[in-house]
Amino acid sequence: MPDLSINFAGIKSPNPFWLASAPPTNSGYQVMKAFEAGWGGAVWKTLGVPVINVSSRYGSVNYRNTRMAGFNNIELITDRPLSDNLKEIEEVKKYFPDHAIIASLMVETKAEWEQIIRDVENAGADGIELNFGCPHGMCERGMGSAVGQEPEVLQTIVGWVMETAKIPVITKLTPNISHIVDPGLAAVRGGSNAISLINTIKSIVGIDLDTYAPYPVVDGKGTNGGYCGPAVKPIALEMVKELAQHPEIQSTPISGIGGIETWRDAVEFMLLGASSVQVCTAVMHYGFGIVREMESGLIDFMNQKGYETIYDFVGKALPNVTEWKHLNLKHKVVAKIDATKCIGCELCYIACDDGAHQAIRLSEVGGSRIPEIIDENCVGCNLCSLVCPVEECITMEQRDDGTEQVTWHEKTLANTIPTTFDDDRAGGKGHFVPKVTDALKK
Repeated sequence: MPDLSINFAGIKSPNPFWLASAPPTNSGYQVMKAFEAGWGGAVWKTLGVPVINVSSRYGSVNYRNTRMAGFNNIELITDRPLSDNLKEIEEVKKYFPDHAIIASLMVETKAEWEQIIRDVENAGADGIELNFGCPHGMCERGMGSAVGQEPEVLQTIVGWVMETAKIPVITKLTPNISHIVDPGLAAVRGGSNAISLINTIKSIVGIDLDTYAPYPVVDGKGTNGGYCGPAVKPIALEMVKELAQHPEIQSTPISGIGGIETWRDAVEFMLLGASSVQVCTAVMHYGFGIVREMESGLIDFMNQKGYETIYDFVGKALPNVTEWKHLNLKHKVVAKIDATKCIGCELCYIACDDGAHQAIRLSEVGGSRIPEIIDENCVGCNLCSLVCPVEECITMEQRDDGTEQVTWHEKTLANTIPTTFDDDRAGGKGHFVPKVTDALKK
């Protein structure tokens, strides 16, 4: 049986599945219920001077039959008194001493940081997470992403915290920045024990076509909110990778956040360097019970691969993530269609002809139009297999023998890259393109 327990920068947890600081961790009742369901840790909803929230607070992007493919919120930090939250942290720790409770904090002055750190330590919190990511409401007051977007300010505040804190400190970063490494380095240089990312992305998810106000609508008005959910996962994975590959940051533990809903999502974050994961939107959509599938799926994956702990595979994908210039230009794949699985939707033909490289023809077979790959035209772009609604109907076949390895970087050094607008060395020189007039309807 694999061991799922982790020691994240000194914070111990029975498994790597944590709740992110958000509405699901707004009370001791919720955190206790989550631990009972199987979650290993929880980052308490951000504590600070209580706020007044608005109604309504949430919006979403629904994609076809998928509800909440993207989720937007304009809710702020806790609106409950600090004393209530501290009492509940203390009570939950009595029932679940081996589970991780991390106190998310957001205040302004050095004196406020010092005081609230002592408060949460006395309540029994196992760690602290500094919320430098909130992109709405709090940033307008000089907190949240207003700090996360200013590396020098971030480093200064982390330094303040490290002077006082006796428990591990995690710095939560905002994705609303051009280069995530800058605040990551500031956190490490400030002394942070760990990093978590990503917080929500500044966004407007839509406009009400009757009131002309952004969603969620508050008395005829709206504002930007924080975007999360499955739609942000690719952005989060990229940013986690950026930090995990950086030589000055790579030894700092990373907690991955952003669109995690299944065990596979969690594993992907771990393969790119995260050693704990935090979940919010999926719980708001499906409830605390999703952790059971996440845990069983992770165990199955580890059993299949022969891993005993998650540390056996954390970061294992990083050596395979490189810059474009180091990819092999001699690698060749061509699409292959299994006609026995084809349902005749013609999506592959339409996508290829209109959106790619005109490498599929439709042939009449028994009164039906069956798509066929034109091998000499196929560049192996993979679009047809992505749009095909039938699994394994379209696959990509390797055509090179794997013996040649040439990269753009190597060609640049050898001075064999295209250097003029009509260079014969261009990759698409002589590639088949239909005559312009072939586009006209006959």
